[in-house]
Amino acid sequence: KGTGPHVHDLATNTVTLQLGENPGSASLLDAASSSAVDGVATFSNVRIDRPGTGYTLIASAGSLGSATSAPFNVTLTFASISAGGTFPSSGHSCGVTRAGAAYCWGANAFGQLGNGTTVEEIRPTLVSRTLSFISVSAGSNHTCGVTTDRAAYCWGANSKGQLGDGTTSNRTSPTAVGGGSSFAIVSAGDLYSCGVTTTGAAQCWGYNGDGQLGDGTTADRTTPALVDGSLVFFNISADSAHTCGAATNGRGYCWGSGARGRLGDGTSTNRLTPSLVFGDLRFSNIVVGLDHSCGLTLSGMTHCWGAGDTGQLGNGSTADSPTPSEVLGGRTYNSIGAGWYHNCATREGEAADCWGYNANHQLGDGTTTQRSVPGAVSGAIVFDRVDGARYHTCAVTRTGVAYCWGNNNHGQLGDGTRTQRATPVRVIQ
Repeated sequence: KGTGPHVHDLATNTVTLQLGENPGSASLLDAASSSAVDGVATFSNVRIDRPGTGYTLIASAGSLGSATSAPFNVTLTFASISAGGTFPSSGHSCGVTRAGAAYCWGANAFGQLGNGTTVEEIRPTLVSRTLSFISVSAGSNHTCGVTTDRAAYCWGANSKGQLGDGTTSNRTSPTAVGGGSSFAIVSAGDLYSCGVTTTGAAQCWGYNGDGQLGDGTTADRTTPALVDGSLVFFNISADSAHTCGAATNGRGYCWGSGARGRLGDGTSTNRLTPSLVFGDLRFSNIVVGLDHSCGLTLSGMTHCWGAGDTGQLGNGSTADSPTPSEVLGGRTYNSIGAGWYHNCATREGEAADCWGYNANHQLGDGTTTQRSVPGAVSGAIVFDRVDGARYHTCAVTRTGVAYCWGNNNHGQLGDGTRTQRATPVRVIQ
């Protein structure tokens, strides 16, 4: 208290913030110092890059000493989640919060977590300090996302140009996809990626040995190539050797490798351009696994086609089907996600169902029993969205709580361990 220069000097001191208690081994991002005005220092954009319980901040101002805040928690509320990776070399997951921040966790040998390092993380870590996302898609060893300004970014492995930035150099932080298109969605596969622009054009880039880019060739592309034809898409899904999408007319189209009937056109013929899925079904979403595909119809029924050896078609059989086969159970679903050899779907107000391969608990039913018909995920948790990778699965509830289950050798379940989980475990939030 007092008057004169002494008070003025105190009132304009620079105040510095640093983390005190740091349960998440986090970093303090953005403005960590501020000059006081009339004795008050304001920090408008301070962020902590990892969730945790019991953080404290220490404010210091030179000779004035320091003060420690009361403990507080950093929590994440997810809008969507995506599981990716191949076993045993990798496995990672990513999610976007309702505030638009992208977080990833798990394997990171190629920079697929997007946090500027190649260090593996067993809990969510922030992708970017500056970019705001509406969605992310985790591929085998890379990740792609769409920002709020409709730009596409990718990061991670890039040996075949799957990041779309015109190079084959790996990236440990987001790099803009070339071409200048505005995207509605993107899907990261194995060695390639695809997206749908805001005008409904489908574009793909990366590896193209089986025609999975759909541009009429088998030439790899390091920047987006337009999928051949005049179709207008609202959905697209990439995996390993084939791609599928739903067009605005409701019809399903697939292209790339036709082995085991995964294109759903009644053949096993490779297609370099989109081929119509057999039948008169109208789809709201189509997802692809390693060698099978599944579609959710406008009425909420599910049909799958392609390889059936692990029960992934959900029709009670382990036989392949080159045309859509209805998933048994007669249940209607509101979302579906495909792993390499399994699928999961969510239903309104009830537990999610999964079916297919289960050696690593990716069905989340507490067993390792393979299922050829849908079975409920344990825990009676009501999920809003779900996505599968090769050997793990992740889902998010309507209130934004994320869970994962299955293989966890790289921390891809995000629960702070590397312990495999037979039932859903909550991602650290």
